[in-house]
Amino acid sequence: MKRKIICYLMTVLFGWNQGYAQQTDLVKYVNTLQGTDSEWSLSYGNTYPTVGLPFGVHFFSAQTGKNGDGWKYQYKANTIRGFQQVHQCSPWMGDYAVFSLMPGIGQLKVQEEARALSFSHENEVAKPNHYAVKFDNGIYAEVTPVERGGHMRFSFPKKENAYLILDGFMKDSEVTIIPEERKIMGYVNNGRFVPENFRNYFVLVFDQDFKAYGTWENVNNSNEGGNKHAAGKGVGAYLEFKPGTKVEVKIASSYISPAQAERNFDQELDGNKNFEVNKKNAFDTWNSLLNRVLVEGGTEAEKATFYSCLFRANLFSRKFYELDERGNPYYYSPYDGKIHQGYMYTDNGFWDTFRAQFPLSNILHQEMQGRYMQSLLTAQQQAGFFPTWSNPGMSGVMIGNHAISLLADAWVKGIRTFDPDSALNAYYHEVTNKGFWGGSNGRQGWKDYFTKGYIPYSEDLHESTAKTLEYAYDDFCAYQLANLTDNEFYKNVYGRQMYNYRNVFDPAVNFVRGRLPNGDWMPNFDPVEWGGAFTEANAWQYTWSVLHDINGLINLVGDEQRFNAKLDSFFTMEQTIKYGSYKQEIHEMREMLLAKMGQYAHGNQPTQHVSYLYNFSGQPWKAQKQVRMVSSQLYNATERGYPGDEDQGQMSSWYVLSALGIYSVCPGTDQYVIGSPVFQKATITLENGKRFVVHAKNNNTKNVYIQNAKLNGMNYDKNFITYRDILNGGELEFEMGDKPNYTRGVAKEARPFSLSQLKGTND
Repeated sequence: MKRKIICYLMTVLFGWNQGYAQQTDLVKYVNTLQGTDSEWSLSYGNTYPTVGLPFGVHFFSAQTGKNGDGWKYQYKANTIRGFQQVHQCSPWMGDYAVFSLMPGIGQLKVQEEARALSFSHENEVAKPNHYAVKFDNGIYAEVTPVERGGHMRFSFPKKENAYLILDGFMKDSEVTIIPEERKIMGYVNNGRFVPENFRNYFVLVFDQDFKAYGTWENVNNSNEGGNKHAAGKGVGAYLEFKPGTKVEVKIASSYISPAQAERNFDQELDGNKNFEVNKKNAFDTWNSLLNRVLVEGGTEAEKATFYSCLFRANLFSRKFYELDERGNPYYYSPYDGKIHQGYMYTDNGFWDTFRAQFPLSNILHQEMQGRYMQSLLTAQQQAGFFPTWSNPGMSGVMIGNHAISLLADAWVKGIRTFDPDSALNAYYHEVTNKGFWGGSNGRQGWKDYFTKGYIPYSEDLHESTAKTLEYAYDDFCAYQLANLTDNEFYKNVYGRQMYNYRNVFDPAVNFVRGRLPNGDWMPNFDPVEWGGAFTEANAWQYTWSVLHDINGLINLVGDEQRFNAKLDSFFTMEQTIKYGSYKQEIHEMREMLLAKMGQYAHGNQPTQHVSYLYNFSGQPWKAQKQVRMVSSQLYNATERGYPGDEDQGQMSSWYVLSALGIYSVCPGTDQYVIGSPVFQKATITLENGKRFVVHAKNNNTKNVYIQNAKLNGMNYDKNFITYRDILNGGELEFEMGDKPNYTRGVAKEARPFSLSQLKGTND
């Protein structure tokens, strides 16, 4: 019996060691400062050093900017004024549910500029599970996350009075100090896109006694010593501790109620969990996720870029639900201001993320994606429209009706947790109405789109051609969903509309361009002129936005030879810019110039698929070369790590997918188009327990061309793989070389999905 027990224990320990050994430390590669050297006029990512769990309800960040500044952390800054609870998905959108803590010594200073402390990046740690900084005055500050809160630790130098200042940020707030429990409770109410009754309730519990305390407000920066309660605009609190102390503070928040904030605290922070325990738990969470995409080969710098990008690809959309006393999900709705049962997600702009972030999540997070799709329909019922850019409520920023892309892409890939007829009915409402919010809330000019086949440009309706192109793609997605679910009515409706891109292509100039209400083309056309009929782009960039019918676009351009010549020019032509309706340089223009790739503007979404289009036109080796150029020249893991706004994981997801050797040119189909992998080997561990391996023999910075390929041991000549190929597990094997293989992937049957047939072909 003893022998059996010993054998059993050895087996268990051996198995545990095996499992542990497989968990390589990949968090070490992540730099959360990637992309933080940004400003209004030039974006290298417009990020902040996020401390949070994957898709967490709350994040935290060091704050260098003023309260309300979208650029909450800038690498060039040399002082920090707070450690914020944050949710911001873009500096252009602002933040919500924000409050901050800031340490100080000596004399009490509460005002945000007066309390700011100097630091240097040499004394900074910036990891997903741990941000730390030693200030020049000797204070050491640290932050680690839990899903619905965080944990901070402040180590104060000896012989100086030690303070912590709680800043209530902007708008209304309330604080109650409970000294006998070492606790502060309260709420903040801030944000642009929130219902009137929105509140973020918080509870902060400290592990040290308060030597003194009081309240203050940040409008006039007045404070009242000894006061335990205050409410009003910008109300906060301050605490004094004994000199030289080390203070830990556990923080939990809720959008539902103070009681739920306490419950979140009990569920995630209560007990003997000290700072190091929560830091280790957060490390394990991230490390497990990062190990699900294990890359081998490549340089250390490439691994740092990859895992820094994989980190940011798994932050948004944010969970917006909490767990009741029975562990069931429920949430405060940012759309109708009521409490509902179930799951909810928010903080995402689909114009950006439908292209790569959601297709990547469909590979890595099938269960979450299933919950997400149902929550999309729920949000539509509560708000009247799909939340195409939520922050956390409806904003309608940007253009397109891309929620249907998410739904169709999920359905095509077998994620079928929602009712497709309900989705199609909701989409029909979307495309036959215009909501109260911005350009992506319903459709401005929808009647013309249905009757004329395009959105006409007018003084009251800009970005018309961009909208026409985006709508045609969205209608294709609706057609796909209707076709797969035998909904003949919607299949017939969108089967016509999805070809409307043809109506804004002018063969006389060989570009898409703006059209007037009477059908005439907008005068004085110049393909390098930005704005007008286009969104943050020009005709050179938007002409390629026919994701669902590249063959149809090739036919419009003339033939494959002309199409490829036009693509070649796009990447190599002179970098001329005309400001057009913007009347000044916007940051996207400057970022295009810095990229030095012709009119290719990877810093913005409309062209991020274009490198892959050679796969559709018989010259896949050019896609392989161009994708590797973008990966190597425009991305890195430093504070200047992105060629433009990171945009809720889209820019990062482009890199992650492309580094794996694939990309989702047309979400709404089950195909990922092949490019050129960065690493010698990448192993994706799926939720179903299977593994999909991309093995690129002889891969290096010079050997960017695919010589031949095999899928599960069989010769593979196609320029795409399917979602099912990945989900079933197996191996995609490439032989790489430094010269193009002009015969592989050129046959018509090797090319990815397109609605139309090429002219002169019958297949």
